Amino acid sequence: MLLLVVSAMAVIVFRRFGLGSILGLLVTGILIGPHTPGPAITGDVDSLLHFTELGVVLLLFVIGLEMHPRRLWEMRRTLFGLGSLQILLSGLVIGLYFRLFLDQWSIALLVGMSLALSSTALVIQMLHERGEMATRHGQTAFSVLLMQDLAVVPLLAMLPVIADAGPFPVQIPLWQQIATVLIMLGLVIVSGRWVVSWILDWLIRHQHRDVFLLVVLAAVFVAASAMEYAGMSLALGAFLMGMMLSGSRYSVQIEALVEPYKTLLMSLFFVAVGMSIDVGALMARPWLFIVHIVMLVGIKVIVLLLLALLFGVGRAAAVRTAFLLSQAGEFGFVIFGAAQALNVINDQTFIIAIAVISLTMLLTPVLARFGDFLACYLPEPQVVSTTKPAISGVSPLGIMLGMRLSRLLDVVESYLPLRASPPIHDAPLCYPVDDHDATPARVVIGGYGRVGHTIGAVLSSHNIPYIAFESDPELVAKWRAEGFPVYYGDIGDPHLLAAAQIERAELVVLTIDNQQAAIHATELVRSYAPDVTIVARARDLITCDALFRAGASKAFPEAVEASLRLAAETLQGLGICTAEVDELLHSVRRTDYALMREFPE
Repeated sequence: MLLLVVSAMAVIVFRRFGLGSILGLLVTGILIGPHTPGPAITGDVDSLLHFTELGVVLLLFVIGLEMHPRRLWEMRRTLFGLGSLQILLSGLVIGLYFRLFLDQWSIALLVGMSLALSSTALVIQMLHERGEMATRHGQTAFSVLLMQDLAVVPLLAMLPVIADAGPFPVQIPLWQQIATVLIMLGLVIVSGRWVVSWILDWLIRHQHRDVFLLVVLAAVFVAASAMEYAGMSLALGAFLMGMMLSGSRYSVQIEALVEPYKTLLMSLFFVAVGMSIDVGALMARPWLFIVHIVMLVGIKVIVLLLLALLFGVGRAAAVRTAFLLSQAGEFGFVIFGAAQALNVINDQTFIIAIAVISLTMLLTPVLARFGDFLACYLPEPQVVSTTKPAISGVSPLGIMLGMRLSRLLDVVESYLPLRASPPIHDAPLCYPVDDHDATPARVVIGGYGRVGHTIGAVLSSHNIPYIAFESDPELVAKWRAEGFPVYYGDIGDPHLLAAAQIERAELVVLTIDNQQAAIHATELVRSYAPDVTIVARARDLITCDALFRAGASKAFPEAVEASLRLAAETLQGLGICTAEVDELLHSVRRTDYALMREFPE
C-alpha cells in the first residue's frame, strides 16, 4: 500500500513538471528506503534489487522483439566499434581518476571499467517513454548499451584474477567454459527461432490461448537462465530470445501480453535503486561525492561525444547520446557486489561506488533534458540552406550555449576523420512493419479476411504502408507466406492497441465479421486514439448506427450497399444515364440512407 501510494503521487508530480516517471520512482525509493527516517518497506534492498532485475530481463526481451537480426547487423559499426571504444577509453580515464583514491591500480581499473557501463534499464525506458527508440541518438545509445551488456562477462571474469584466485575456476577448464557459452547460445537461438514459434502456433491452432503467456514467459526465463549458466547476463539471454521471435507472426501479440508485467517490474526496479542510496553516507562526505559524480559524468560525456563525432553520428545526436549515457549502470551493483564478496574491494569503496551509481542514475533525466536543450541549438554541418528560417521562442542563453558548443565542435571535427555512418531513421517506427519494408505504417487493418485483404491489396497498389491484425492463425500464416504485413492479434485487445501504438496511425479500418466484436473494438480504438479516423464495416443499418455511437468516423452497411449497387445496375439496365444513377446513390448516402430506413430491415 505504501509503495503504490507514494509511487503514484511521486510519478504524477514529477511528470507534471516534465521530469518523467523514472525520476519520481527513484525519489520514491529514497523516501521509503531504509537509509532515510520514516517507514521502510524492507531493509533487505539487495534481495529486492535481485528480484526486480526480472523487469530488466523483460525489458530486454521486448527490445529484442523489435530488433530484427538484420537491423542488428546494420548496427555492427556502432555496436562493436563505438561501443567497445567507449568502454575501454571511458574505463581507462575513470580508472586513472580513481587511482588517486585507491592503493592498487588493478582495483582502480576495475572501478573505472565498471563505472564506464551505463544503465540499460534507465536509458531504454526513457527512450521508450519519449518515443525516441528509433531516432539517430536512440539507435546509437542502444548499440553502446548492448555492447556494454556483453562487456559484463569479461569484467566478472577479471574478479578472480584481481583476487589472486587464478584466471578461472580450477575445476572448469577454459575450453569447457567456451564450449558451454557456444552451446547455450546455440540452444537459445535454435529454440527461439523454431521450437518456441512451433509451440505457440500449436497452442493457437488448438485454442489454448490461456497458456500462450505462460509459454512465452517460460521461454524468456529459460533463455535468461541458460545465459547466466554460461557466465553471461540474464538480460542477454532474454534479448536473444526476443530477437529470435521478432520475425514471428505472434511478435506484436507477445509484446502486448508481456508489456504490463515489464512495466510493473521496471517500476519496482527503479524504486529499489532509490532505496539503495545511503543518504547518511552521502552527508558524511558530501563534497567527495559531488566531485566523484562531476568527474564521472564529465569524463563519460567528453569521451562519448568525441567518439560519436569520430563515427559520424552528427552533432546534435552526439550531444544527446553523450548526456543520455553519462550515468553509471545497474550492472555496477552486480560487479561491485561480487567484488566485495571476493574481498577485492572493502566496505567503504563498495558504499561509495553504489552511492555514485545510484545518484548518477537519479540525475539522468535532468542530464538528458540538458543534452536535448544543447542539441536544439546545434546545426548539422552537412545541411546547407539559402534561406534563414524564422526562430521563435529561442532563449538568449540557449543561443549562446549552442553557438559556443558549435564552435567547439567545429574545432574538434577539424581534427577528426568523419566518416559517413549507416543511415538511421530520424523518426520512430510507429508500428511493427514487414521485415522487407522499414516504412512506418499509416493504416491499421483489423481483420484480414476477404474484405481486409481486398483493402490491403488496394493500399499496396498505391504504395501506402499498412499493418494488419488477424485472429485466425491459418489466415495469418497464409498471407505472411505471400509477403503481406499481417500479424496475429485481436484488435479488440487493449494491450495489443498499446503495443501497436494505435494513436500514431492516420487511419484504422475494421473489417471484423462479428459485429459485437467490431463495436467493442471501435470503442477501444477511439479511447486509445481520440483523433484517429475509424472506418468500419457493418452488416446492416442497426449495426452501422451502433458503430457510429461507439466512435466510428464512417461505417458502411454492406447489405444496404449491395442492395444499392443492384438497384443502380437495374436503373442503368432500364436506360437511365449513369450520371443520374450516381446522383441518386449519392443522395441516399448523404441523407444517411433515409430512403432505406423507411422500410423495416
